[in-house]
Amino acid sequence: MRSVVAVFVGVLLACLSGPVVGDECQLPDDLRREIAAYQPVVDTIFERIVSGEFAGQTWHSLLDFTDRFGPRLSGSKQLEDAIDFAVQEMMADGLENVHTEEAIVPHWVRGREWAELVEPFHKNLPMLGLGLSVGTSSVGITAEAIAVESFDEFEQLADSTVSGKIVIFAPVWTGYGPTGRYRYESASAAAKKGAVAVLIRSMTPFSIGTPHTGALRYEAGIRQIPAAAITAEDAELLLRKYRRGDQLVIHLKMDATNLDPTVSRNAVGELQGSVHRNTSVVVVSGHMDSWDVGTGASDDAGGVFISWKALTFLKAMGLRPRRTIRAVYWTAEEPGLIGVSAYERQHSAEEKEEFNVFFESDGGTFEPTGLDFSGNSEAQCIFAEISKLMRGFEEFTYTTGVVSSDIGNWLSRGFPGVSLRNKNENYFWYHHSEGDTIALEDSADLDRSTALWAAAAYVIADLSIDIPKDVTDYSDKL
Repeated sequence: MRSVVAVFVGVLLACLSGPVVGDECQLPDDLRREIAAYQPVVDTIFERIVSGEFAGQTWHSLLDFTDRFGPRLSGSKQLEDAIDFAVQEMMADGLENVHTEEAIVPHWVRGREWAELVEPFHKNLPMLGLGLSVGTSSVGITAEAIAVESFDEFEQLADSTVSGKIVIFAPVWTGYGPTGRYRYESASAAAKKGAVAVLIRSMTPFSIGTPHTGALRYEAGIRQIPAAAITAEDAELLLRKYRRGDQLVIHLKMDATNLDPTVSRNAVGELQGSVHRNTSVVVVSGHMDSWDVGTGASDDAGGVFISWKALTFLKAMGLRPRRTIRAVYWTAEEPGLIGVSAYERQHSAEEKEEFNVFFESDGGTFEPTGLDFSGNSEAQCIFAEISKLMRGFEEFTYTTGVVSSDIGNWLSRGFPGVSLRNKNENYFWYHHSEGDTIALEDSADLDRSTALWAAAAYVIADLSIDIPKDVTDYSDKL
């Protein structure tokens, strides 16, 4: 990842601030008239997807997909089977230039795992090993545990206090970005002081005894120790008991294994432009992989399917824009933006001419309220005018920062970007847990999200002008 933390902060926080475009925009009258002329086609797109013949199809396709393939972990057969299925179905939908592009991805296997409190009383500790963690020995680890609330508190401990212990990190939830540091950094921080394993409070603001997984990062040159997430309730319980002076002993068993990297693929399908096919492409996207719990419906099959069906429905309506709209379903986002990094390298030579605007949905597909836009001031003015076409949506925000995850590198270099704004206040209740299933998804919400995605992408792809960009050439660094 560009930085995993920075990217997800961008998804959920950075886009909430920044300048809102107002009366200072001075668009040429002919461009305003051109954009306004798209109102009938935008209304038609919404009508046919939300209440017409396409209503309900996005949800039913998402249901079939998640039921058929379940979770889709990087390196797994389930992910590769899902990619094959997407290719076949995009062809059946009549999309063009359907193909895949290879990426070498991590292949981590969870295996069997458990944790239990042995002293001062016996208690099962529901847990999920963190992605890319090493495992324990075949007999596991039984060790005394210490608990802290913050890195600052942990740094005050002497190495002799930590050495040979399991360290429990129970940070207060202050948001996914700042609290997420504990998932990424705790294992190496504890290993530096001689810890044998870490247990981390799950990254969620609300819990009913459910652990949440996610990737960690090991620092180069630091001994790698097992790391797992435990429930928020158990982390807080253990912190309280430790502070009361109770001696904590925990047994941890993890069969987690990092196998050799393997080949996966980004899946691509297009609605090719009537004038420009391989230049000024509008990309709509989500990531195909998920963690190995739940079925990854919200993170991020929903984002994949609103991108996929946006093209399918535009094609079925006979709407072909001047520029190509390209759906890309990134692989191996969860272990560190691996698929998109490979795609950037493969397209770096001509990317300034190849790409126009990047769309990505990776923050839930709940009830949509608008779009978040990242771009320079001129681009923001044009997008503000386009947003007026989307009747019934009021929340269109503007930022010069990142508004999504996989596309973050392009946006930080000056390409315009769009992210779905939706009522995802409870997103992290289910994120990376067994709770991320089709039960979270509402058919009408998916229809409205798909229509918003399709209409915005179509107008941008069909305008007589490109959306302005200030692109820094980083191709020599990829």
